[in-house]
Amino acid sequence: MSVTQNLQRWRGFRQWTIAALTVLAAAGGQAQTSASASQPGRVVLYASVGPDLMWYEVDVEHATLVKRGSATLPTNVQEAWPHPSNQFLYVAWSNGGPSYGAPGSGAGSSGNQHGVSAFEIDRASGALRAHGPPVSLPARPIHATVDVLGAHLLVAYNDPSSVTVHRIQSDGTVGSEVKSPTPLDVGVYAHQVRVDPSNKSVILVTRGNGPAGGRPEDPGALKLFSYEDGLLMNRASIAPGGGFNFQPRHLDFHPSRPWVFVSLERQNKLQVYKRETDETLSKLPLFTKETLAAPGDIRPGQAVGSIHVHPSGRVVYFANRASGTTDFQGKRVFVGGENAIAVYQINQETGEPTLLQNIDTRGMHPRTFAIASSGRMLVVANQMSLSVREGDGVRTVPASLSLFRIRADGKLDFVGKYDVEVGPGRNLFWAGLVSLP
Repeated sequence: MSVTQNLQRWRGFRQWTIAALTVLAAAGGQAQTSASASQPGRVVLYASVGPDLMWYEVDVEHATLVKRGSATLPTNVQEAWPHPSNQFLYVAWSNGGPSYGAPGSGAGSSGNQHGVSAFEIDRASGALRAHGPPVSLPARPIHATVDVLGAHLLVAYNDPSSVTVHRIQSDGTVGSEVKSPTPLDVGVYAHQVRVDPSNKSVILVTRGNGPAGGRPEDPGALKLFSYEDGLLMNRASIAPGGGFNFQPRHLDFHPSRPWVFVSLERQNKLQVYKRETDETLSKLPLFTKETLAAPGDIRPGQAVGSIHVHPSGRVVYFANRASGTTDFQGKRVFVGGENAIAVYQINQETGEPTLLQNIDTRGMHPRTFAIASSGRMLVVANQMSLSVREGDGVRTVPASLSLFRIRADGKLDFVGKYDVEVGPGRNLFWAGLVSLP
């Protein structure tokens, strides 16, 4: 079957999926879970440590992992995103990256080696095979995504804040850049780029920077662009309060209702915006919610991470991450804070999220997590190894992959974790799940 035929099959499947999820959302979460259980499929977890991108065979039924192999990129993996057909994986890499000081401080290294590599995904095993030559990029790619039709790869950069669009060739390799004819309003410190489900608009999430070292705050914003055949044009800027005290990090779309869920990094908040009929967003949030179990006790280094809506659209998940340290007996140890997944039920009439659960990830700094397409399992990447005070002594909590079952009501049950050796100066930086085609 050709790539074109696969794309046509995927487009039809996507339309069927959206319709099915709408029916299931009306029927309730239990119906979604039961339907998913009747559609078994092989799932692969990809996770990165430095330049190494590993893949694990996933048993969703028993919530277990088995490592099967790895590929090495030219330098550290930053982000990866599958093609809609799940035949290819696009991996962005750079030797630039953050340093872990105050959340939103903007500290880090810009680096001098940046690019994106395409991999073909083996249908039987999930193994990755290099697919075409790497493509050089102008700066550190902090995020990447593929549009709804699988026709273009979009890349976001934090320093300088920017976005580029690259054609995806008919064979799945990365092609030439599509350049906008006019300058784009790209804000300060882009952190994520997402394509609206209509495939007619793009949102660049620009985090800004918190005040640090005598430098004032840089405002954040959601930058909206029209999108046609890879071409971006300025549309709108969503920046409540002028973007001050507004540091959006990531967003996700409801699969069938007009709502966008946004994480505010330094504010430790979840906001909901309405998707308007013209593919823009409401200028102000519909709802703003706390994400921490103890919002009045925020420790240094506390911030938010990724956000994902459950495939049913009935629940949204949100990562709280902490890694601040203090001195103890001449060592740097964890100062405390919440490393947890916050679980919210979504009101299907209004979009209002209600906090159901904050569950410990059993690790440090859960920067990324992923949900299986069946909606039955969630995997958290606890990014770093960190020393923790234990009485008069100190123990080390290693980086790890934590596995959770997802109940019918959306709440999580911890199953177990797999420690990951990261080595000095490295982190478990990214993880994602892919259902094999």
